[in-house]
Amino acid sequence: MLSLFKYNWQVREDWFTWCESLPEEEFHKERVGGMKSIRETLTHIIDCELLWLNSLVDEKVVFERRQLLTQLNEIKEYSTFVQLFTEQFIEQLPSDYENNIIEVQRRDGSILEFTQKKIFAHMITHEIHHIGQLSVWAREIQRKPISSDLIIRIFE
Repeated sequence: MLSLFKYNWQVREDWFTWCESLPEEEFHKERVGGMKSIRETLTHIIDCELLWLNSLVDEKVVFERRQLLTQLNEIKEYSTFVQLFTEQFIEQLPSDYENNIIEVQRRDGSILEFTQKKIFAHMITHEIHHIGQLSVWAREIQRKPISSDLIIRIFE
């Protein structure tokens, strides 16, 4: 499980590096689809990782500067903060995590039940989905997207 998170984090870091050469207006520009901008999509990926992890823990983790994320370096700091929390949590998973049921309350108050394994699978595929959106936007502005080819990446 951790190896797939490491894969996602490696791809995310490559996107951060890719964004460093992007004009500021392109980073913030409202686009069609996804979370409406490159900045908001990167932030959303990290937000969701933290949201789902907080559904698994008793004591919630909060990034105090969350409301101030407008610049790439701030988003990178947020990513590092959440990544450390995620990695520590995964490294301490009990052997029966695949069968451990978690109750998640929806906005309407109803309760859904998922195994921790399913939550982790969702977290992994959620990021991959949004990385695809970033790739589409990169091509729209005539830039080469980051390769997300799992088979050629080294992430152990």
